[in-house]
Amino acid sequence: MRATTIHAPGDIRVETVPDPTIEAPTDAIVRVTAGCICGSDLWPYRGENPVKAGNTIGHEAVGVVEEVGSDVSRFSVGDFVVVPFCHCDNTCPVCLAGVQSACPNAGGTSSGQAELTRVTQADGSLVKTDGMPDEKYLPSLLALSDVMATGWHAAVSAGVTQGGTAVVVGDGAVGLCGVIAAQQLGAERVVAMSRHEPRQKLAREFGATHVIAERGDDATAAVMELTDGVGADAVLECVGTDQAMQTAFAVARAGATVGFVGVPHGVELPIRRMFSQNIGLRGGVAPVRLYLTDLLERVLDGRIDPGKVFDLTLPLDESPEGYRAMDERRAIKVLLKP
Repeated sequence: MRATTIHAPGDIRVETVPDPTIEAPTDAIVRVTAGCICGSDLWPYRGENPVKAGNTIGHEAVGVVEEVGSDVSRFSVGDFVVVPFCHCDNTCPVCLAGVQSACPNAGGTSSGQAELTRVTQADGSLVKTDGMPDEKYLPSLLALSDVMATGWHAAVSAGVTQGGTAVVVGDGAVGLCGVIAAQQLGAERVVAMSRHEPRQKLAREFGATHVIAERGDDATAAVMELTDGVGADAVLECVGTDQAMQTAFAVARAGATVGFVGVPHGVELPIRRMFSQNIGLRGGVAPVRLYLTDLLERVLDGRIDPGKVFDLTLPLDESPEGYRAMDERRAIKVLLKP
């Protein structure tokens, strides 16, 4: 099959690699209808994460089931499915506690930017649509495999509630989906932190009531002015850098919670402020399967349209250009069509 591979920082290629195969009776093979590039894929691309030369890359996909293992009973060849980036059995005590991303039988999508991908716990992980979905839904269904569910996890972890003020730190696809989540969960004021006009515009379309372009102390001052010096009731940290985390805690009111979903790189927590102001921290890897059924309903009935985060669509063979476009912030998120 054709697949995107990474060989070194900045070295993305499309190559022919062996097709994935059924390795366990709980596996399924999905032919990818659409995949995409994630902001977290930029960490190895930029040299921030170790790279094993020749590995396939990409963890977001939707597609059609092509083959199933002998223990798979809930899915059949020909089903159109959303593939959560983190696979789970969805039956163990950890999954039943709502932490499917930490399932002891977990797996993960490793060839979402390819023609085929293997799902290690098909019955527990996959969610199918009622027949082949209309093409117009494809981007939003793809967003459910990671970024929409991750933004939702940030909002839930932060404790967004009806009538409160939620601040979203980060204007990438996850942050923008966090804006959707905060609006859907009833926040009266949704503040998007963004310096980029196209992303500001999309944030407002998704439900942001305010946009703050400043960073650092100026951003904190702007939130404090907006909240009469109190701070935000809930803060969504959707970046993973130390600056983003420091800002998140700086704008949180006493007793609030920061919901973090950005993959941490060089982050140091402000423990003294957390202690003195009783500010909590929750979040981590999104348990996509926990939210997926609900989010699918919201997409199909038109309540949310997270697929708008895709502002560039390319054929799979041009995935290296997609990485460059996202790295240079010429694109928010790139959809790839095999």
